[in-house]
Amino acid sequence: MDAIRIERLCKTFNNGRKALDSIDLKVGEGEMVALIGASGSGKSTLLRHIAGFTASDLAPSHITLLGRPIQQNGKIAHEVRRIRRDVAFVFQQFNLVGRLTVRTNVLLGALSRVPLWRRLIGRFPRAEHELAMVSLCAMGIGDHVNERASTLSGGQQQRAALARALVQRARIVLADEPIASLDPESSRRVMELLQSLNEDHGLTVVVSLHQIDVAMKYCARTVALREGRVVYDGPSAQLTPSLLRDLYGAAAEELLTDAESAQRDVAKQAERVADRAAVRPEGASARSAAFASAASS
Repeated sequence: MDAIRIERLCKTFNNGRKALDSIDLKVGEGEMVALIGASGSGKSTLLRHIAGFTASDLAPSHITLLGRPIQQNGKIAHEVRRIRRDVAFVFQQFNLVGRLTVRTNVLLGALSRVPLWRRLIGRFPRAEHELAMVSLCAMGIGDHVNERASTLSGGQQQRAALARALVQRARIVLADEPIASLDPESSRRVMELLQSLNEDHGLTVVVSLHQIDVAMKYCARTVALREGRVVYDGPSAQLTPSLLRDLYGAAAEELLTDAESAQRDVAKQAERVADRAAVRPEGASARSAAFASAASS
C-alpha cells in the first residue's frame, strides 16, 4: 500500500500564482524521500497539502494517506484529525512551547490518546511518560528531559520534535526544511535521526531540503519541484550537477552547495540500503525493542 498518494493536485494563490500544478506522486510505506527545489518551488505548500493543513483548488484532485482520503476536490476530509494522528509534521522552527519542559512538549504527541480530563490538568498516564523517556533517549537528549524547551539549542529542539513524533506513534513524518536554521553538525545529527526513524522504526519520511548534497546522502529517492511541477522523480544518485542545471538553469546554484562531493557518498548509501533490506526484519526488531515495549504498555 502507498503511504502517500497524490493525484492531479493544484493550488492557486489569491494573487493568481500557481503554487502547485497537476502534481501526481506516490510514496510507498517505509520510503525516505527528499523533496528539493529552489525557493518558491512549492515544497512547503505540497507538504501542507499532504498533512491536510491546506485545501487544494476546487478541481478534481485526490490525496490519500495510508489508503484514507485526507482531501478531495478541494475539500478537507471530515475525519482529517483522526487521519492526522498517523502524520507527524516537523517544522523548520521546531514548533515547541518554550516555557514547557522538554518532557511535556514530547508528551503532547500523545494528546489524541489521552482523555479530556487528563489533558485539562496535564496529567499523562505513566505508560506515556515511559514512552516519552524512551523516545527522548532514542533521539539522544534524555538528559534534558526536565529543562525548559527554550533553553535547548536549535539542534536539540529539533530532536525533541522528532521524539514527539515517536510518542505520537506516527507512521508518516513530513519534515519541512528541518535543518535550514541549524549549524552543519546539528544538521547532520538531525538527518541521521530522521534516517533512524525510517530505518529502525519503519516510518515513512518525506523531507524537504535546500541542499542537494544532503538529499543524495540520506535519501535513495528524490522528487524535484520547479514552479509547482514535478520535474524529476527518481534515484538521488542520478541528480548530477549537469542535470540540475538543465532542470533549474541559473537557480541550480542555490541547490549545488556540495553536490559534486555528495556523489561519492551515493554508492555507499546504495550499498547500505541493500544491506539493510537483507537484514531489516531482524535488525529493526532488535533496535526498536525498547520503543516497541514502551509503546505497547
